[in-house]
Amino acid sequence: MKPFWIFLTLPILIACGAKQSIAPTAVATAILPTLEFAAATQSIPQPATDSAPTQSSVVNADVFPAAENYQWKLITSGLTRPVDIQSVRDGSNRLFIIEKQGKIRVLENNQLLDAPLLDITDRVNDSRNEMGLLGLAFHPDYKQNGFFYVNYTGEGGNTRISRFYANGNSADANSEKVLLIIEQPYSNHNGGALAFGADGYLYAGLGDGGLAGDPHKNGQNKDALLGKILRIDVNNGDPYSIPTDNPFGNEVWAYGLRNPWRISFDRATGDLWIGDVGQGDWEEVDYFPADGVPGANFGWSIMEGNHGYDGEPQPGMILPVAEYSHSEGGCSVTGGYVYRGAMPEWNGVYLYGDYCSGKIWALILSAGSWQNQVMFESGELITSFGQDESGEVYFTSDKGGIYRLTRK
Repeated sequence: MKPFWIFLTLPILIACGAKQSIAPTAVATAILPTLEFAAATQSIPQPATDSAPTQSSVVNADVFPAAENYQWKLITSGLTRPVDIQSVRDGSNRLFIIEKQGKIRVLENNQLLDAPLLDITDRVNDSRNEMGLLGLAFHPDYKQNGFFYVNYTGEGGNTRISRFYANGNSADANSEKVLLIIEQPYSNHNGGALAFGADGYLYAGLGDGGLAGDPHKNGQNKDALLGKILRIDVNNGDPYSIPTDNPFGNEVWAYGLRNPWRISFDRATGDLWIGDVGQGDWEEVDYFPADGVPGANFGWSIMEGNHGYDGEPQPGMILPVAEYSHSEGGCSVTGGYVYRGAMPEWNGVYLYGDYCSGKIWALILSAGSWQNQVMFESGELITSFGQDESGEVYFTSDKGGIYRLTRK
C-alpha cells in the first residue's frame, strides 16, 4: 500500500522507490479500450450545475482514434526534472522546457541547446518536493516585446510570479519584475501553471497552500489567493491591474481548487481545462467554457471529485467532467491539452495523464456527454504536457525525456 504522503504531493516528485524502477522507453505503448480499467470507456454526464460546453464551428472528433496506430515518440532526453513545456508561437517552432531547479531550456529543431534561455537557480527554492520553478507563459506579443512570465517558489518557499525579458535564445536574469508574492503556509500544493487566455489576460493556477484537507479552508475563501485560478492584466498598471470583470474585485477568477497541476486553454475555442490533484481518493479534470460565467466554484474542499469531502454538492458548483480513483492505480493527475495539430482524427481530443501510473487518457464530448478512455500506457512519470505552435501535443517525463504524439 502506498504511504499516505503520496497523495499530498504534486506529480513532480510523488514517486516512491517502487515507482522509480520503471524502465524508460523510447515509445509509449498503446493499449486497447478493453484492457486495464474495467469500463475503460465511461459516459460521464455533464452535471446539471455545470455550464454547457461551447458550441462553435470548430469540428471536433466524436469518437476515439484507434490508439494502437499511434505512439509517443521520444524527441529529446537528458533534461533534469522537466516540469513544463511551452511554445513561444513566434514562427520559430521552438519549445521551452522548465527544469525544476530553475532553468528554462531551449529545444530548437528537435535539438536541446546547451545554453538555457534563463537560469535563476540562484533565487529558486526547490528544497522540497513540490517547490521550484513551476510555470512559464510567453506574452502574446512576445515577438515584439520579449516578455515572458514565470511562477516559482523563492525565499521562504513563497510563490513569486515574475516577468523577464528575452532577446532571441537568451534572457536577462537581472530583468526580473516581480508581479506577485503569495505567502505559502506549507511547502506543498503550490500549483504553478501560467497561461494567457484569448482575452489577453494572464491566468495563474494556485494550490490551496498545502498540508492535507485544506486546513485553512482557502479553497472556498474568495478573499484568499490560494486554491484559485487568478486572472490579471499585465498590460496595464504597475506591476499589473485587476480586470474590471473579475468577479470578486480582486485577482480571483475561479475558486475551489486543491492543487491545479497544469491548466491550458483550447486554442480553437478558448475553453479552460484544469487537472486538479486529489486528496486521497479521486483525481479530477475540470472544464470551464469560454462563455462561462466568471466566479466558477470547482468544489474543493467541499468536494473531492464528484464525491463529498467536507460536505455535499451545492447549487452552482461545477463538478469535474472526468475523474479516476487511486484504487485504479493512479495517484496524481497531470492536466493536458486539447489536440489541434495535423492529425484530424485527434482534433478536439483533450489528452491528460497520471504521474505515478503513466496512463494517458483521451476525453471527448460525444452525443452530449463526456467520454473518457485510457489510451496509452507510457511507462513514464508524466510531469506535464505541452503543445507546439502547430498544435501537436507533447509530454515531459520526470526521467528527463520529451515525447510527442505521432502516428506509427
